[in-house]
Amino acid sequence: MKLAVLFSGGKDSTYAIHLAKQQGHEVKCLLSVFPKSEESHLLHYPNVQLTGLQSESMKIPQITIESSSDETSTELELMKKILLRAKDEYHIEGIIHGGIKSIFQKDNFENLCNKLNLTLISPLWDTEPKKYMNDLVSSNFVFIITSVSSDGLDDFWLGKKIGKDELERLQTLSEKFEFNLNFEGGEAETFVLNCPLFSHPIKIVDGKKIWDGYRGRFEIVDARLDYDAR
Repeated sequence: MKLAVLFSGGKDSTYAIHLAKQQGHEVKCLLSVFPKSEESHLLHYPNVQLTGLQSESMKIPQITIESSSDETSTELELMKKILLRAKDEYHIEGIIHGGIKSIFQKDNFENLCNKLNLTLISPLWDTEPKKYMNDLVSSNFVFIITSVSSDGLDDFWLGKKIGKDELERLQTLSEKFEFNLNFEGGEAETFVLNCPLFSHPIKIVDGKKIWDGYRGRFEIVDARLDYDAR
C-alpha cells in the first residue's frame, strides 16, 4: 500500500516507518504539521523544524505546514490540507500513525481518514512498553530525549542519548514514579539521530537546555548530516 507518514521526528513515528516497510508497504512521503507551541494536544513540538534532515537522510520527501493555533480543530484542518496534497502528488492510499495508546489521537486521525477515503495504519498500537523500548534500542535506533514533563525525569535527561543502560535506569524510574516507559502520556519527547532507515546519521553541533525546575526541553540549535559516518 502507498502510504504517507504523520511524522514528528521522534522515535514512534520513525519506528512506525521501519515496521511499515517491513510489512511491505511503500512509504511515499512524510507529513509534518509544525505546531504553534508545546501546548498542542495533538502534535509533537520540540525540534520539529529539523525533521527536514531526517527526510533527507531517509530519502523520503516531506510536506510541511505551520499552524498558527494550538487548537486541535485548526491542526486537523491543516492535516487535511496536506493529506489532500499527498493524495494528489503521491497517490497515497493511507497514512501511518505512530501512536501507541492515545485514543484521542487515534480517533481524530481515523475520522480524518474516513473523510478522505484513506486507511489508517498504526504499527505500534498497544505494544507493551518495555518490549517496545528494548526493540528500539536493539534495532539500532539512536535517539535523544528532547523534553521532559514528569516526576522522576529531570534536566539530566535533556539531550541524553538512550541506550541499554539508560533504558534500564528509565525503567526503574518509571516503576518508582509511575510514568509510561514509552512516554506515551507526554512524559517526554524524543528525536531520532540515526536508525537503519538513515543513509547518514544526524550530528548535533550545538544545543541548549531550557529548564524551569520541573519541566524542560533540549533545543537543537545547530545540526547537520554527518557524511563522514554511515
